[in-house]
Amino acid sequence: MKPYVTPGTMPEKTRQWLDRVAPYNRSQLELRADRAALLVIDMQRFFVDQDGPAFTCGAEAILPNVTTLVSAFRRAQRPVVFTRHVHHPSRLDAGIMEWWWEGMCVEGSPESEIHPDLAPREDEKVVLKHRYSAFFDTDLATVLRCLKVEDLVITGTMTNMCCESTARDAYYRDYRVFFPADANGAVNEEMHLASLLNLAYGFACVTTTERVLAALSMM
Repeated sequence: MKPYVTPGTMPEKTRQWLDRVAPYNRSQLELRADRAALLVIDMQRFFVDQDGPAFTCGAEAILPNVTTLVSAFRRAQRPVVFTRHVHHPSRLDAGIMEWWWEGMCVEGSPESEIHPDLAPREDEKVVLKHRYSAFFDTDLATVLRCLKVEDLVITGTMTNMCCESTARDAYYRDYRVFFPADANGAVNEEMHLASLLNLAYGFACVTTTERVLAALSMM
């Protein structure tokens, strides 16, 4: 199946997506870089590598932008937090997800690791999660509170699954959510755009990598 987006087509696709969500993208917030953190959702080899068990073409396409954002937040000395969606080899933490999904990302397997282009530093938090939302039964909220984060930039994969779920949960916790359309990826364009529309309507400021970088450069 032909990918719905590639790094080369990303700029034009992003313009199209922003045009589609514009009527609903009312919350044009200004990112407060001194209160912001970057959250990188599930950019694991399981999803990003073409030979990964759940290869997501959108995840591969956004890798350059996510890498750029990680570098920019590090230069600005702002927090970067990663998540890994994993399950115990015995699947004792799988629950309904074992029934819903044929394959599971097993903790400790090579494909469960974050893509090497985004390798977390020793001083950066990696949240292990077993459900779509990065807030569900994890210590993410505690970490963000201790870091005094108020603005959360959410990137990663999949747009319509873990990224959207996390963005909604962040909104419920009163974070100002920024969701770069060109730094979140899905398996197809319909699902990606649907999430952008949903989030713009009620949960997040749908934005771009370029706009986030511009805000960071003002620090």
